[in-house]
Amino acid sequence: MRAYEYLLKHSQELSERFSGKYVAIVGDEVIAASDSGLEAFKRAKGKYPEAEIHVSYMPTEEELVTLL
Repeated sequence: MRAYEYLLKHSQELSERFSGKYVAIVGDEVIAASDSGLEAFKRAKGKYPEAEIHVSYMPTEEELVTLL
């Protein structure tokens, strides 16, 4: 899955850019970002109705520290 590989490869950059947001990824591009995972998905689906969409939450720095 290209979107998942993109997410893993760019996780640090995406976490900084979209901290606390849900991102919808198609292939190797962030298509939408939102406070809501459903909203990010809907926006991406509206732009790319036939595409496989990967939605992931980008934790804040505080959330990352808590996870450790």
